[in-house]
Amino acid sequence: MEGSSSLLDAEAVADLVLLDPLTEESLVQTLRERFRRRDIYTYIGNVVISVNPYQSLPIYTPEKVEEYRNCSFFAVKPHIYAIADDAYRSLRDRDRDQCILITGESGAGKTEASKLVMSYVAAVSSKGEEVDKVKEQLLQSNPVLEAFGNAKTVRNDNSSRFGKYMDIEFDFKGEPLGGVISNYLLEKSRVVRHVRGERNFHIFYQLLAGASPQLLQQLKLRQDCGHYGYLKQEGSSLPGMDDAANFHAMQDAMRVIGFSPAEVTELLQVTAVVLKLGNVQLSSSFQASGMEACSISKPQELREICELIGLDPGTLERALCSRTVKARDETVLTTLTVPQGYYGRDALAKNIYSRLFDWLVQRINASIQVKSDRQRKVMGVLDIYGFEIFQDNGFEQFIINYCNEKLQQIFILMTLKEEQEEYVREGIQWTPVEFFDNSIICNLIENSTTGILAMLDEECLRPGVVNEDTFLTKLNQLLATHKHYESKETQNARRVTDASLPPRCFRIHHYAGKVTYNVTGFIEKNNDLLFRDLSQAMWAAQHALLRSLFPEGDPQKVSLKLPPTAGFQFKSSVAMLMRNLYSKNPNYIRCIKPNDTKSAMVFTPELVLAQVRYLGLLENVRVRRAGYAFRQLYGPFLQRYKMLNAQTWPRWDRGDREGTEVLLAGLELPAEELAFGHTKIFIRSPRTLFDLERRRQERVAQLATLIQKMFRGWRCRTQYQLMRKSQILISAWFRGHRQKNRYKQMKRSALILQAYARGWKARRTYRKYFRSSASTCLANFIYRRLVQRYLVGLAKNLPPLSVTDRTWPPAPYRFLDATNQELKNIFYHWKCKKYRDQLPASRRAQLQARLCASELFKDKKTLYPKSLQQPFRGEYLGLKQNPKYQKLHAVAKDKLVMADSVRKVNRASGKTVPRLLLLTTEHLVLADPKAAQPKTVLSLSDIRGVSVTRFSDGFLALHLKEVSTVGAKGDFLLVSDHLIELVTRLYQTFEATTGQALPLHITDRFSTRFPKGDVSITVVESPKASTNGPVCKKKGSNKMEVLVY
Repeated sequence: MEGSSSLLDAEAVADLVLLDPLTEESLVQTLRERFRRRDIYTYIGNVVISVNPYQSLPIYTPEKVEEYRNCSFFAVKPHIYAIADDAYRSLRDRDRDQCILITGESGAGKTEASKLVMSYVAAVSSKGEEVDKVKEQLLQSNPVLEAFGNAKTVRNDNSSRFGKYMDIEFDFKGEPLGGVISNYLLEKSRVVRHVRGERNFHIFYQLLAGASPQLLQQLKLRQDCGHYGYLKQEGSSLPGMDDAANFHAMQDAMRVIGFSPAEVTELLQVTAVVLKLGNVQLSSSFQASGMEACSISKPQELREICELIGLDPGTLERALCSRTVKARDETVLTTLTVPQGYYGRDALAKNIYSRLFDWLVQRINASIQVKSDRQRKVMGVLDIYGFEIFQDNGFEQFIINYCNEKLQQIFILMTLKEEQEEYVREGIQWTPVEFFDNSIICNLIENSTTGILAMLDEECLRPGVVNEDTFLTKLNQLLATHKHYESKETQNARRVTDASLPPRCFRIHHYAGKVTYNVTGFIEKNNDLLFRDLSQAMWAAQHALLRSLFPEGDPQKVSLKLPPTAGFQFKSSVAMLMRNLYSKNPNYIRCIKPNDTKSAMVFTPELVLAQVRYLGLLENVRVRRAGYAFRQLYGPFLQRYKMLNAQTWPRWDRGDREGTEVLLAGLELPAEELAFGHTKIFIRSPRTLFDLERRRQERVAQLATLIQKMFRGWRCRTQYQLMRKSQILISAWFRGHRQKNRYKQMKRSALILQAYARGWKARRTYRKYFRSSASTCLANFIYRRLVQRYLVGLAKNLPPLSVTDRTWPPAPYRFLDATNQELKNIFYHWKCKKYRDQLPASRRAQLQARLCASELFKDKKTLYPKSLQQPFRGEYLGLKQNPKYQKLHAVAKDKLVMADSVRKVNRASGKTVPRLLLLTTEHLVLADPKAAQPKTVLSLSDIRGVSVTRFSDGFLALHLKEVSTVGAKGDFLLVSDHLIELVTRLYQTFEATTGQALPLHITDRFSTRFPKGDVSITVVESPKASTNGPVCKKKGSNKMEVLVY
C-alpha cells in the first residue's frame, strides 16, 4: 500500500487499516468524523467504503475526473473514482480482467455508485464517434432498467428490486466495445402487492404521468393512478421525483440504445396489460353440481386487455376462471374458486412482468454486446442487494442473504489470497490469519442433499399434502444439531426459552447476525407456478412480443415436466456469478446508509454499527492488517521521510532500499516493527507509522523555519543590491538628462538671438523699398479674392428649389461659416416665398386653416391626429345643389365660411337634436334640418369663448355674452363630427371680424350658463358611451356629466 498525507490524520484516518485502536466503536467514530467533514469515502486497503450523504456534493466534476485520472490509488483522498481508475488501468495496462462488487443495504447508494463507476470509465476512455456511441448506449441502459426494475421502498426512493451484473468489454487499447447485462431475482411479487409506504415499479407511474393523451388512449389507460388495483395501495406522487420527465428520459434512452418505435409500443402495451390485469374482478357463483365457480364480474377491462393483445375474450376468461388438468390420457376441466382465480390472475401478471423484464435485458444486450470475435478485456460491475434483516423476513430475504453469504465468502478468500500473494512476492513470511469461515453457512443453505434449498425443492415436488409446516418439520429433523440453525422446536429440545423466535419460523446465524425467517409463502414462491391454461392463452394472442414470452404455451411443445423452482434457478445463477467473479480481479465498494429518514448529512451511529457488522468491515480490517498494517514502495517512503536522518537529507544518491534501511536505522525503531521486502517496506502497527508521521511534521516545521529564515535573508540582500544598482543607474541617467536639457536651452537661445539680429539687419537695409501698409493691402486682396471665389462657386452649386430640400454646400473656409449659414437661411426663406406665391388662393387658405388648427390643438386634444387625414371642405351640406336649402343659401349669400350638420344638447334633459350650422363672416346660424328655417342667428361679436374636451370626441360648448339678445337663453352645447375644422374656422373668422383672438379652453371640467343658472359640466371617458357621440346626463339642477367614448 502506498501512503500519503491524506491517509495519516489520526482523528479521521482515510484508511481504516491504520486505525488504532481497532474496535467497532473507533471504526464507527472514524466514519462519523469523516462524514462530518463531508468525506464520504474511506479505504480499507483497496476497499472503498461509501456513506450515502443523501444530497449532491461537488466531488464529481470534470476537474475531479482529471484529478484522479492515472493517479496512484493512495496518492489522493479516498474516492470512488480512485477504485474505478485503478481497475480500469489494471485492465488496460496489465491485461487483467476486473470486477467491481458494490454491496450494501437498500438506500445505501449502490445504484448511484455503479453509475459513477460507469460514468468515470466512460470519461477517461478514448474518444471517437463509434466509441462515444458505445459509451452512450452503456450509460443509457441505466434509465431503462431503473424504470422497470426500481421502486420506492420505505428505505429508498429509488431502490433496485433486482440484482444487476454488467460486463463492460474493452479492446486492447482500453476503448469500450460493448457489454452484457445479467439480472438476478426481480422482486416480481411487488407487481401485485407492496407494503404501505412503498410504491410499485416506477414504470407504471411514469407511463400514466408522462404519456401523451393519444398514447394513453391507444393503450386504453387513464391518467388516474387510483383507478388501478395494483397502484392504489399508496399515493402515486413522490417528492423530488418527476415521473413525467423520467418517462421522457426513458424513451430517449431507448432510442439511443436502438429500440425501434414498434418495439417501444409493444413494450408499453404489455406493461399496460399488466396494469389492467389488476382491475379484472371476479365474482362467485355455484354450478348445478353445487361446486363453487368464479366468473368475470366486469368484462370491460377483460375486453380492453384482449383488444391490446389480439386475443378472444372468451379464451382469456376461460383461462382465468378454470383449469385443465391432465391425468394420463384424460383431460379434466375444473372450475376455480374466487381465491384461486385471483391467485391465477396475480400469477399471470407477475409472470408477464418478470418475463418482460428478462426480454428487456436481452434486448439491451442485443444492442450493446460486442459483435466481433476479436480478443477483448472485461470489467464487471455488480450492483446487488445488501444483507437484509426486517421484522418479517420471507423467501426473498432468505435468497438475498444467501447471495450475500456467497459474496462474503469470495470477499474473504480473495482478500486473503491477495494478501498472501503480496507477502510471497515481497519475500515476507506469511502468517496464517484466523477468521470466520462462512462456508458452513453457505453449505447449510446450498448443500445438494441436506441444504435448505434442496429440502425446499423436495417438498415442492413431493406428492401429497405439502405446506410450510411439513417443510419446517423436515428442517427441524435434519438440522437439529447444526450450530447455525435454530427454531422453536430445536430450542425446546435444548430446553432453551427464547420469546423472540415465534412458531412457523427458523433462524440462521449469518456472518452478519442472526436472521429469523417466516416460512409462510416459501412453498408458493419457490414453486412460482403458472397454470398451463394461462400460458397457452398468452401463446394464442396475436401480440408478437407477448407471444414470444410464453414459448411453453405452444400446444406443439406441451411438456408435463415441471419447470425448475425459483430457488434452484437462483442457486444456479449465483454459482455462475461466483465462477465469473473468481475469474476476475475483484474491487470492492461497500455502501452504508447513515440514517433511516433519508435526511442529508445525518449520521446515526447505531444504524451504521449494524451495517458495519452486516458487511463484516471489522473482520475485513483485521484481515488486511494481519501481520503488517502498512506497506509502501521504498522510493516514495524514502522521499517522504528522508528529512528525519542527516545521512539521507537533503539528497540520497544510492539505492532506495539502502537509503530506507539507513533512515530507519537512525530512528532506532524496534526490529520486530519492520520488515524489508523486495520492493516495499512493511510496518507492523499503525502506532509506529503515526510516530514516524509525528516526527516528520516536527522536522518539516523546523525545515520550514530554516527555509523561511534563509529566504528572508536572501530576499533582503537581493532587494538591497537591486535598489543600489537602480540608484546608480537613475543618478547617471538624471545627470545626463540634465546636461542635455541645458545644452538644448543654450542652443535654442542662441538661435533666437541670431534670428532677431538677422531680421533687424534685413529690415534696416530694405525698409526704403516697402510701404508700411503693404501687408494690409495684400491681406485685403487675398480676402476679397477668396470671397469672390466662394460666391461664384456657390452660384454654380445652388441646391434644388424644392422646399423640402434643406441641403446646402459647406463653407470652404472657416471664416466664412457665419456668412454661409446666413446665406443658407436667406435662400431657404426665398424658396418658401416663391412656393407660396405660386399657390392658388383656396389652397393657401386651406393651409392657413391647417396651421391655425395645429397651433390650437396639437398635443392638446386626442382628436387632432385623426383629423389630419380629413381635408377641410368647409361646405358639407350641398346648399347650392339641394333646393330644400335655398332659403339658407340666401341667408349666407357670398359670406359662407362653413356649413355642417351638428347635434344640439338639450339643456334640460341632456338629449341631442340635429341642427344645421352655417358660419358666415358675420354670423353663426343654427337651422332646423326639416324646415330648413333659421332658428338661431348669432352675431360673432356675441360669442365670448369656446370650450372643448381633451378627448377624441366632438363635444363643444359655445359661451355667449349675457348682454346679447340670444345670450339670455344661455350657452349652447353642440356635438360636431368636424370639430377641429369647425373650431378652427370659427377662430379665424372671429379674429378677422373682431380683430381679437377667440378664447379657447381645452379642459375636462368647465362651467356653462343655462337660463336657470350656471351648470358645472364634467367630461368622463367611458366605454359606456356610444361610438356615435357623447352621452349627456343631468346630475341634479346644477351638474351635468358627459360620457365620451
